[in-house]
Amino acid sequence: MRKATLRGLALLVGLSGYGFSMAVMVRAGLGLDPWDVFHQGLARHTGMTIGVASAVVGVAVLLAWIPLRNRPGIGTIANVIVIAITVDAGLWLLPTPTSLPVRIAMMVSAVVLNAFSTVLYIGAALGPGPRDGLMTGLVVRTGLSVRLVRTSIEATVLAVGWLLGGTVGVGTVLYAFGIGPLVQLFLRLTPQRVLAVSGWASVAEASDLDGNRESGELSHA
Repeated sequence: MRKATLRGLALLVGLSGYGFSMAVMVRAGLGLDPWDVFHQGLARHTGMTIGVASAVVGVAVLLAWIPLRNRPGIGTIANVIVIAITVDAGLWLLPTPTSLPVRIAMMVSAVVLNAFSTVLYIGAALGPGPRDGLMTGLVVRTGLSVRLVRTSIEATVLAVGWLLGGTVGVGTVLYAFGIGPLVQLFLRLTPQRVLAVSGWASVAEASDLDGNRESGELSHA
């Protein structure tokens, strides 16, 4: 019972932190990760908030799970709901900075928080996020590599999001190159007894075998 409670808490804290990190990146205005470029572009053309756009896309992606025969968990549903609420709440709370140093600090902090939150919510092992499930489902069904499938998906949503007016910039590059190493760093700092019962157990083991392995390949919601 206690273990289940801790996993549920890790899931909620992780997803809330992830959503808030998205809001911080938006307010920094220096670029977003590929999926959030798409969410922001969609929001600009539909009148939806970014949180609602994220939820709508999440539901649409879940529908794509059907032919892939993926099964959602409670964490999958929570991913759609909690992130949507927290990103919009964060945008409501956070002012828009005008100072470049402040914007840079916000962007860097957001990427760090995003990585830490990723370790928490995936570590809860209560179901993958819709976008992660799409990626892993396609890998299983096509036999292609995780790297190729993820790159193809994210390049597509980034291009569409940019065409819709989403923010692409130095922050997009920072996220792309920083999220993997940061996730791996937080994994290395996590006690082994925690990793042993989390969704990161197999990833952490593989990472130990290959120090250059990109554990961030499973890092997006």
